[in-house]
Amino acid sequence: MLRLASASITRAELLNAAGISYLQESVDFDEDSIVAPTPKNFVYQATLGKYKVNLEKFGCSDYPLLVADTVVTAHGKILRKAKDEDDARQILQMQSGSDVAIITCMIYKTPRLELIDISSTHYFFNVFDPESIDQYIQSGDWRGKAGACMVEGFCKPYIREVRGFESTAMGLCVEVLKPFL
Repeated sequence: MLRLASASITRAELLNAAGISYLQESVDFDEDSIVAPTPKNFVYQATLGKYKVNLEKFGCSDYPLLVADTVVTAHGKILRKAKDEDDARQILQMQSGSDVAIITCMIYKTPRLELIDISSTHYFFNVFDPESIDQYIQSGDWRGKAGACMVEGFCKPYIREVRGFESTAMGLCVEVLKPFL
């Protein structure tokens, strides 16, 4: 059993699918204060910030602590969570027909081990159909998603090529985590 310090439903689903027992509770961390020169540095700083506040609150002696954060990047820009429908549309248009990297950082802490991993998965997308973008935006499924991206949903039919683990793109690299449990 571990403590998943994340409110992400997708991360919880990944742990369920991998047969990993967990307790899900988290202390929020304000990512807006982060200034980072690269997407990889940003996701590391965000994860480290979440790790510090959750370690302080929960420790890791009762349950190992697992913290993660994910960023989507295209054309060298970090594509954060969309603020509104117009922002979601602009973010999706940047990804359409492009190489998109989804970078996930996780920290797993037990009393004897601290694992820090930064993994990335690259998606090469075909051009998104404008009508499908409209339907996706109207659905609201993009809300709360880094880069308004759902590789397991909206983006799936547009994937031309993938390099990396799908779990990384979904927010937690289970393939790296499992050997340490």
